[in-house]
Amino acid sequence: MARLLLVEDDDAIAEPLARALRREGYEVDHRRGGRDALRAAEEGGVDLVVLDLGLPDLDGVEVCRRLRRDHPDLPVLMVTARAEEVDAVVGLDAGADDYVTKPFRLAELQARIRARLRRPAPEPEVEVRERNGVRVDAAARRAWVDERELELTTKEFDLLDLLVKEAGRVVPRERIMREVWDEHWHGSTKTLDVHVSWLRRKLGDDPAAPRYVTTVRGVGFRFESG
Repeated sequence: MARLLLVEDDDAIAEPLARALRREGYEVDHRRGGRDALRAAEEGGVDLVVLDLGLPDLDGVEVCRRLRRDHPDLPVLMVTARAEEVDAVVGLDAGADDYVTKPFRLAELQARIRARLRRPAPEPEVEVRERNGVRVDAAARRAWVDERELELTTKEFDLLDLLVKEAGRVVPRERIMREVWDEHWHGSTKTLDVHVSWLRRKLGDDPAAPRYVTTVRGVGFRFESG
Protein backbone atom coordinates (compact mmCIF):
# COMPACT_ATOMS: atom_id res chain seq x y z
CA MET A 1 0.00 0.00 0.00
CA ALA A 2 1.49 3.33 -1.09
CA ARG A 3 1.62 6.06 1.55
CA LEU A 4 0.67 9.56 0.39
CA LEU A 5 1.53 12.73 2.26
CA LEU A 6 -1.33 15.17 1.63
CA VAL A 7 -0.38 18.75 2.48
CA GLU A 8 -3.49 20.96 2.41
CA ASP A 9 -4.64 23.54 4.97
CA ASP A 10 -8.27 23.67 3.80
CA ASP A 11 -10.13 20.83 5.54
CA ALA A 12 -13.10 21.26 3.18
CA ILE A 13 -10.79 20.09 0.39
CA ALA A 14 -8.46 17.79 2.32
CA GLU A 15 -10.99 15.61 4.13
CA PRO A 16 -13.07 14.46 1.12
CA LEU A 17 -9.88 14.09 -0.93
CA ALA A 18 -8.25 11.96 1.76
CA ARG A 19 -11.37 9.76 1.94
CA ALA A 20 -11.39 9.30 -1.83
CA LEU A 21 -7.70 8.39 -1.91
CA ARG A 22 -8.15 5.90 0.94
CA ARG A 23 -10.97 4.27 -1.03
CA GLU A 24 -8.43 3.83 -3.83
CA GLY A 25 -6.27 1.84 -1.42
CA TYR A 26 -3.74 4.49 -0.41
CA GLU A 27 -2.61 5.25 3.11
CA VAL A 28 -3.02 9.03 3.53
CA ASP A 29 -1.17 11.18 6.05
CA HIS A 30 -2.82 14.62 6.09
CA ARG A 31 -0.77 17.63 7.26
CA ARG A 32 -2.05 21.22 7.26
CA GLY A 33 1.25 23.13 7.24
CA GLY A 34 4.53 23.15 5.39
CA ARG A 35 6.79 22.66 8.40
CA ASP A 36 4.65 19.78 9.67
CA ALA A 37 4.85 18.21 6.21
CA LEU A 38 8.64 18.46 6.17
CA ARG A 39 8.77 16.72 9.56
CA ALA A 40 6.52 13.95 8.23
CA ALA A 41 8.75 13.46 5.19
CA GLU A 42 11.78 13.31 7.44
CA GLU A 43 10.19 10.46 9.40
CA GLY A 44 10.26 8.40 6.19
CA GLY A 45 7.90 5.91 4.60
CA VAL A 46 6.31 8.43 2.22
CA ASP A 47 5.87 7.31 -1.41
CA LEU A 48 4.44 10.52 -2.89
CA VAL A 49 3.58 14.05 -1.74
CA VAL A 50 0.42 15.89 -2.83
CA LEU A 51 1.38 19.47 -1.99
CA ASP A 52 -0.85 22.54 -1.99
CA LEU A 53 0.95 25.67 -3.14
CA GLY A 54 -0.81 28.07 -0.75
CA LEU A 55 0.04 27.09 2.83
CA PRO A 56 -0.32 29.29 5.94
CA ASP A 57 3.12 28.89 7.49
CA LEU A 58 5.55 28.10 4.69
CA ASP A 59 5.04 28.66 0.98
CA GLY A 60 4.45 25.46 -0.98
CA VAL A 61 7.24 26.32 -3.41
CA GLU A 62 9.73 26.53 -0.54
CA VAL A 63 8.41 23.24 0.89
CA CYS A 64 8.94 21.66 -2.53
CA ARG A 65 12.50 22.99 -2.76
CA ARG A 66 13.36 21.53 0.64
CA LEU A 67 11.74 18.19 -0.20
CA ARG A 68 13.71 18.00 -3.44
CA ARG A 69 16.94 18.91 -1.66
CA ASP A 70 16.53 16.40 1.18
CA HIS A 71 14.56 13.65 -0.61
CA PRO A 72 15.54 13.86 -4.30
CA ASP A 73 13.71 10.67 -5.32
CA LEU A 74 10.40 11.48 -3.59
CA PRO A 75 7.71 12.38 -6.19
CA VAL A 76 5.94 15.69 -5.58
CA LEU A 77 2.59 16.50 -7.18
CA MET A 78 1.78 20.17 -6.67
CA VAL A 79 -1.80 21.45 -6.37
CA THR A 80 -2.45 25.14 -6.97
CA ALA A 81 -5.39 27.50 -7.28
CA ARG A 82 -3.17 29.79 -9.35
CA ALA A 83 -3.82 28.74 -12.91
CA GLU A 84 -1.45 31.24 -14.51
CA GLU A 85 1.42 29.72 -16.47
CA VAL A 86 4.06 31.55 -14.43
CA ASP A 87 2.94 29.78 -11.24
CA ALA A 88 3.21 26.41 -12.94
CA VAL A 89 6.72 27.32 -14.11
CA VAL A 90 7.74 28.36 -10.60
CA GLY A 91 6.40 25.14 -9.12
CA LEU A 92 8.14 22.92 -11.66
CA ASP A 93 11.34 24.91 -11.30
CA ALA A 94 11.23 24.24 -7.56
CA GLY A 95 11.41 20.54 -8.34
CA ALA A 96 7.77 19.42 -8.53
CA ASP A 97 7.29 16.43 -10.81
CA ASP A 98 3.81 17.50 -11.92
CA TYR A 99 0.98 19.86 -11.01
CA VAL A 100 -2.80 20.21 -11.21
CA THR A 101 -4.86 23.36 -10.82
CA LYS A 102 -7.98 23.80 -8.70
CA PRO A 103 -10.72 22.96 -9.31
CA PHE A 104 -9.44 19.60 -10.54
CA ARG A 105 -11.24 16.39 -11.39
CA LEU A 106 -10.56 13.63 -8.87
CA ALA A 107 -10.02 11.14 -11.69
CA GLU A 108 -7.28 13.35 -13.16
CA LEU A 109 -5.49 13.66 -9.83
CA GLN A 110 -5.70 9.90 -9.24
CA ALA A 111 -4.33 9.20 -12.74
CA ARG A 112 -1.36 11.49 -12.13
CA ILE A 113 -0.68 9.86 -8.77
CA ARG A 114 -0.76 6.39 -10.35
CA ALA A 115 1.58 7.52 -13.13
CA ARG A 116 4.13 8.88 -10.65
CA LEU A 117 4.00 5.79 -8.45
CA ARG A 118 4.47 3.51 -11.48
CA ARG A 119 7.52 5.38 -12.75
CA PRO A 120 10.63 3.36 -11.87
CA ALA A 121 13.55 5.02 -10.14
CA PRO A 122 16.06 6.17 -12.76
CA GLU A 123 19.15 4.09 -13.30
CA PRO A 124 22.20 5.90 -11.93
CA GLU A 125 24.36 7.26 -14.72
CA VAL A 126 28.13 7.27 -14.57
CA GLU A 127 28.91 8.84 -17.92
CA VAL A 128 30.40 12.32 -18.05
CA ARG A 129 29.53 14.06 -21.31
CA GLU A 130 31.47 16.95 -22.78
CA ARG A 131 30.36 18.91 -25.83
CA ASN A 132 31.39 22.34 -27.07
CA GLY A 133 33.07 23.31 -23.78
CA VAL A 134 30.13 22.15 -21.65
CA ARG A 135 30.65 19.16 -19.33
CA VAL A 136 27.79 17.30 -17.66
CA ASP A 137 28.27 14.73 -14.91
CA ALA A 138 24.90 12.95 -14.75
CA ALA A 139 25.75 10.83 -11.70
CA ALA A 140 26.86 13.83 -9.60
CA ARG A 141 24.25 16.12 -11.23
CA ARG A 142 26.87 18.81 -11.83
CA ALA A 143 27.66 20.80 -14.96
CA TRP A 144 30.39 23.18 -16.10
CA VAL A 145 30.89 25.58 -18.97
CA ASP A 146 34.54 26.38 -19.77
CA GLU A 147 35.46 25.03 -16.28
CA ARG A 148 32.95 27.33 -14.55
CA GLU A 149 30.45 25.31 -12.54
CA LEU A 150 26.82 26.12 -13.25
CA GLU A 151 24.20 26.56 -10.53
CA LEU A 152 21.21 24.78 -12.07
CA THR A 153 17.77 23.89 -10.79
CA THR A 154 16.50 20.31 -11.12
CA LYS A 155 14.67 20.95 -14.38
CA GLU A 156 17.47 23.08 -15.85
CA PHE A 157 19.95 20.28 -15.22
CA ASP A 158 17.65 17.63 -16.73
CA LEU A 159 17.09 19.85 -19.76
CA LEU A 160 20.81 20.49 -20.28
CA ASP A 161 21.63 16.80 -19.76
CA LEU A 162 19.14 15.74 -22.44
CA LEU A 163 20.29 18.38 -24.94
CA VAL A 164 23.98 17.57 -24.43
CA LYS A 165 23.24 13.85 -24.72
CA GLU A 166 21.67 14.55 -28.14
CA ALA A 167 24.26 17.18 -29.17
CA GLY A 168 24.12 17.96 -32.88
CA ARG A 169 20.57 16.62 -33.24
CA VAL A 170 17.28 18.47 -32.91
CA VAL A 171 15.31 17.36 -29.85
CA PRO A 172 11.58 17.93 -30.43
CA ARG A 173 9.63 19.98 -27.91
CA GLU A 174 7.26 17.08 -27.26
CA ARG A 175 10.12 14.73 -26.38
CA ILE A 176 11.66 17.28 -24.00
CA MET A 177 8.34 17.81 -22.23
CA ARG A 178 7.80 14.06 -21.85
CA GLU A 179 11.31 13.25 -20.62
CA VAL A 180 12.04 16.29 -18.47
CA TRP A 181 8.55 16.97 -17.12
CA ASP A 182 5.96 14.23 -17.61
CA GLU A 183 5.64 11.19 -19.86
CA HIS A 184 1.88 11.87 -20.08
CA TRP A 185 2.36 15.55 -20.98
CA HIS A 186 0.12 17.28 -23.45
CA GLY A 187 -0.54 20.96 -23.98
CA SER A 188 1.49 24.17 -23.74
CA THR A 189 5.29 24.25 -23.97
CA LYS A 190 5.59 27.74 -22.47
CA THR A 191 7.32 26.22 -19.44
CA LEU A 192 10.01 24.84 -21.75
CA ASP A 193 10.62 28.24 -23.39
CA VAL A 194 11.09 29.87 -19.98
CA HIS A 195 13.55 27.19 -18.85
CA VAL A 196 15.54 27.41 -22.09
CA SER A 197 15.80 31.17 -21.53
CA TRP A 198 17.08 30.65 -17.97
CA LEU A 199 19.52 27.96 -19.13
CA ARG A 200 20.91 30.20 -21.88
CA ARG A 201 21.45 32.99 -19.37
CA LYS A 202 23.44 30.70 -17.09
CA LEU A 203 25.48 29.35 -19.99
CA GLY A 204 26.23 32.91 -21.14
CA ASP A 205 24.58 32.13 -24.47
CA ASP A 206 23.28 34.78 -26.87
CA PRO A 207 19.88 33.70 -28.27
CA ALA A 208 20.45 35.93 -31.32
CA ALA A 209 23.73 34.15 -32.14
CA PRO A 210 23.75 31.00 -29.99
CA ARG A 211 26.93 29.12 -29.28
CA TYR A 212 25.18 26.35 -27.35
CA VAL A 213 21.38 26.10 -27.64
CA THR A 214 19.78 26.79 -31.02
CA THR A 215 16.04 27.12 -31.52
CA VAL A 216 14.73 25.17 -34.50
CA ARG A 217 11.42 26.88 -35.17
CA GLY A 218 8.39 24.67 -35.16
CA VAL A 219 10.40 21.62 -34.04
CA GLY A 220 12.52 22.01 -30.91
CA PHE A 221 16.07 22.75 -29.77
CA ARG A 222 19.56 21.63 -30.74
CA PHE A 223 22.69 21.73 -28.60
CA GLU A 224 25.58 22.65 -30.89
CA SER A 225 28.33 20.05 -30.82
CA GLY A 226 31.06 22.58 -31.56
